[in-house]
Order: sequence, then C-alpha cells, then structure tokens
Amino acid sequence: MSNSVPTRPTWLKPLLPRNPHESHRVATSLELLFDLIFVVAIATAGVQLHHSMIENHLSTGLVHYLMVFFALWWAWMNFSWFASAYDNDDAFYRVMTFVQIIGSLVIAAGIPMAFQKDDFDVIVAGYVIMRLGLVVQWLRVAASDLERRKTAIRYVIGIVIVQLAWLLFHFAPIDLTLFIFAGLVCAELSVPLWAEAASRTPWHPHHIAERYSLLTIIVLGESIVGCYSAIADALQSQLLSTELIFLMVGGLIIMFTMWWAYFDNEVGDTLTTRKRVFSWGYGHFFIFISIAMIGASLAAAVDVATHQAHISDQMAGWLVAIPLVIYTGSLWALHEAHTLNGMKKWFYPLTTIIVLCIPIFSPDIGYSVFAIGVVYALRLFLTKTYLIKRF
Repeated sequence: MSNSVPTRPTWLKPLLPRNPHESHRVATSLELLFDLIFVVAIATAGVQLHHSMIENHLSTGLVHYLMVFFALWWAWMNFSWFASAYDNDDAFYRVMTFVQIIGSLVIAAGIPMAFQKDDFDVIVAGYVIMRLGLVVQWLRVAASDLERRKTAIRYVIGIVIVQLAWLLFHFAPIDLTLFIFAGLVCAELSVPLWAEAASRTPWHPHHIAERYSLLTIIVLGESIVGCYSAIADALQSQLLSTELIFLMVGGLIIMFTMWWAYFDNEVGDTLTTRKRVFSWGYGHFFIFISIAMIGASLAAAVDVATHQAHISDQMAGWLVAIPLVIYTGSLWALHEAHTLNGMKKWFYPLTTIIVLCIPIFSPDIGYSVFAIGVVYALRLFLTKTYLIKRF
C-alpha cells in the first residue's frame, strides 16, 4: 500500500504512517497556517514580557513568560511531530487541526490575564482543547496503524491523564503553584518518552528539521517586529539619539547573526538515535524562548535609551546578554558540540564571558547592545572561518 498523500482529501480514511524516507518532504500549507496562528500568541506573550521588563517586574514577568511559552511550545511541538508521521490530509485531519488552532487562539486570549492577574484558567482551557484534539488523532492511529497501536494508546493515556491534572491545577494552593507546574511539565515531557519506547513513530527527519527552522524564523521575526515597534514609537516622539542609532544597528547585528548561526547547520541526517532525537527536540525550547526574550529585551532597551523605563542601563544590557548566552550555549550543545573537537569545541561557551561582562563596563544601553552584537558577530565569523580551519 502506498504511503503517499493524495492531493485531495476524503472525509475520513485510515490514518496510516507516512514514509519516513519520502523524498522532497516539505511543510504543508496547513502546517504553515498552524504556525502563523502561533504568531498571535507569541507576539502577545512578548508584549506582556516587554511591559514587565520596563516596569521592573522582572521576577514575576519572567516566571509567567516561562509558563506561557512552555504551553505554546509544547502544543506546537506535539502537533509537528505527529504531522510528520501521520499527516494524511483528509478532511477529518484538517478539522482536528482546526480544533487545535482554536485552542491556540484561546491561549493567546488568556495571556494578558495570566500576566496581570495571575489567572491561568483561560490558558489552561485553550491548552486542554489543543491536547484533546491531538488525542482524537492518536485514537485514529490506534485504529489504523496496528504496528504502532501500543504507542498510540500510550499517547492517549498519557495525554488524557496529564490534561486532567492540568484542569485540577485551578484548585492548587497559590504557594504551591510553581512546584505543581514544574511537576506537570515533567509529566508532559515524559509522555513521548514512555510512548515512543513501545515503538518509534515514523516521523521524517528532514521534515522535522524544516519545521523547527520555520518556527525559528517566526520567533526571530516576532522579535524584530517587537523591537521595530519600540523604535518606531521613539522616532514618533522625536527621541532619536546617537545611542538609539547604535542600539538599532546592534540589535539588527544580533538578530542577523543569530539567524546565520542557526541556519549554518544541516541537522536532518544527524537525527538518528533516540537520545539525539529527544535531546535535540526538547533542547530547542531554550533556543526558541531565548530568541523571543531577546526581542522583548531589545524593545525594553529602546525604552531605557529613551528614558521611558524603570530599569537601569546595566540591567537592560543583561536582559539582552543573558538570553543571547542561553541561545548560543543551546545552539552549541545541539548543533556543534557533537561534531567539533579540541579548541573548536569550547570556543562558543568560553567566549560568552565577554558578552556577560559588556553591560558592566558599558554605561549606556545603546552602546552595550552594539558591543554585544559586534562581539557575537566576530565570534561567529572566526569560528566559521579562521578558527575552524586552523584548530
């Protein structure tokens, strides 16, 4: 029986596995639409984090952002891996994807309440909608793909149990919220580990690599838009200065270099072992969230440079430097550490010290961001050219 997907969907047909070795496998238009829906939620979360930064509510804002971003990332990731293995593009599959889209929009609607009132009820409701839409798809797999029925049933059991726990999260004592949330996160992360131990689903490595790269582009784009909005507001208020110009140039250097560093690696052929797959897939959480945080931090830096924020220049500099270090370290661990040797292996993590020290010695945020951008760009250039050849 052919594993190819028909060009026109029927209403309901067996949800059989895709060929993991299918040539020229690329993201479908439905997957791209699903990604665009997440733009709304990611942008909303970024705006709220930006406000938390400039109002000096950093601890609360960062905790809320981590919680919200996990919900978005985990729902997106589960959809993407499932689609890579079982997207048969029939009408029912499209309807279930639409249900998950509705869930993502509900999450987006609940983000302001989470930041402003510590109310996560709407986010949890949207998250459960998305996850239960995926449960229906796994039930179809259990009925159609007999070879992986045990895996599908494990996914159904695991997801349903954890979603019930999320609904009970509403009744959790306030002082235990973070501990319970951390426990539920561990439970969510454990479901694929447990399910895939029965039998690996036939996801397509190059398709998965493309899906992750597309979300990277989306998050980078959101960060650039957020920074641009802050700069546009400053220009409209006639607050342009030399420092702001340096900040704009430095921010663009950082974003461009981050894009270059990520897309300079081909990873599809390296996703071969179970350990490598899970570490790479889960590890991208730190890549995605660090990019998004840099966008919010650059927007906050504009407010600091124009004297419209309640944080210092040094703090604003660290808000840019720290997520950049997280991004660099995560990228090094996922794409570089397993292929480089000797000095080349340690060049990335060791040079992050310079980036972290820049805010200490640079009195103004605009010049601090510019210096961080130049150092990061030089590191990439030297690593990819001179140092790679010599050492």
